[in-house]
Amino acid sequence: MFTREQYLDFFANALNGMADIVAELGDDRANHRMSLPGANTPYAVLNHSLGAIGYWVGEVVSGRPAHRDRDAEFTASGPVAPLLDRVHETVAQLAKDVAAAREDTDTAGALLHVYTDVVQHHGQLQIMRDALVAAA
Repeated sequence: MFTREQYLDFFANALNGMADIVAELGDDRANHRMSLPGANTPYAVLNHSLGAIGYWVGEVVSGRPAHRDRDAEFTASGPVAPLLDRVHETVAQLAKDVAAAREDTDTAGALLHVYTDVVQHHGQLQIMRDALVAAA
């Protein structure tokens, strides 16, 4: 068993790692789509992860309406700085939400689901970064 603090630490490490990759790539490369069928941009993957957190932790766990447009998350683009600001806001809100979360299996399942999603996307961004940097 692990503590809420450990969960938040692992989660923040993955989310901040994603933010670091997008920051490293900068506005141009973070919005670049690799030439693979169905490929997303690093910006879109991070944006999608924030949307998933908003839904699973904000709405499912904490009861706040997420107003999520999942399809639009994957087509989003823009400057990196505001996206990174959203990451910092999300990490802070996540700490509040997890601290206040009920201790039941449904809540634990939702928290584990969104964590695994973010960790998978962190790995995806690491590969995308390597490919984009090598192609430059």
